[in-house]
Amino acid sequence: MTRRAVVVGTGHYLPERVVENAEFEATLDTTDEWIRSRSGIERRHFAAEGETTSDMAAKAAERALADAGLTADDVDAIVVATSTPDLTFPSAATMVQSKLGMTKGFAFDVQAVCAGFVYALSNASALIASGQANRVMVIGAETFSRIMDWTDRGTCVLFGDGAGALLLEAQEQPGTNADRGILATDLNSDGRYKDLLYVDGGVSTQSTGHLRMQGNQVFRHAVEKLASTANTALDRAGLSAADVDWIVPHQANIRIIQGTAKKMGLSMDNVVVTVQDHGNTSAASIPLALSVGKERGQIKEGDLIVTEAIGGGLAWGAVVLRW
Repeated sequence: MTRRAVVVGTGHYLPERVVENAEFEATLDTTDEWIRSRSGIERRHFAAEGETTSDMAAKAAERALADAGLTADDVDAIVVATSTPDLTFPSAATMVQSKLGMTKGFAFDVQAVCAGFVYALSNASALIASGQANRVMVIGAETFSRIMDWTDRGTCVLFGDGAGALLLEAQEQPGTNADRGILATDLNSDGRYKDLLYVDGGVSTQSTGHLRMQGNQVFRHAVEKLASTANTALDRAGLSAADVDWIVPHQANIRIIQGTAKKMGLSMDNVVVTVQDHGNTSAASIPLALSVGKERGQIKEGDLIVTEAIGGGLAWGAVVLRW
């Protein structure tokens, strides 16, 4: 038997404020059609004044607990993937721990930008496989609206805020690729490409900074690296793209999503797409899409899922799991 990290609950949270593409037409040289045609994005959510990353993360976690029929006392660890924490320290995860009323266990953040949730899932799976935790709440949460340059039409129209959460539980499985739970992961990074996607500020430079991106270059790397990491993770699980029920990708750009599916030889009918309604929510996009996909009735128990993401670093990776 093999100890696997199995998804037992999902939840997500989106801020109340919905920003349609047309809202940008008053301040930028852009149109709804221009944004849709280049990204597939139609709208996104922005956090309210005073609404923080940990606020959203906690709400998503509460919904995942309710979905699982469990309470915070049943959780051993919290891992939050975010590049936009409330404070420099402590971690957003410890703030979520407090907001959930969880007084035991441990909590920490993972920072790998848009690939953050894949990295967090991999870490959570290792914690469970090693016996350090029996249940881990894995959350992706971002307030990217706080780091936008509102004069840069190439970036500010692409991003949104939100949070998604998965509750993982240790379960003994037979030890084959038909098991439920996380079956394989693949993580990568290459710091030579830092200047393609970054924020031009931070604590040691004593400024908050704004997001900067060379969109064409990021696109060029994205499709190749995403398809490659997904296939590597599938190989490690002893599976192939033909076995996949759903790709649940990082929701950055519809053209990247389409290109990756095509390179893997899969139809868009096998892809959960939420980018049109959420925009790019960075580390929150995969758990948001998983939660929405389950809510829609797309994702069902026993389905084989591949999640993949690429973000600043560059950092990228994939997780293969059976729901």
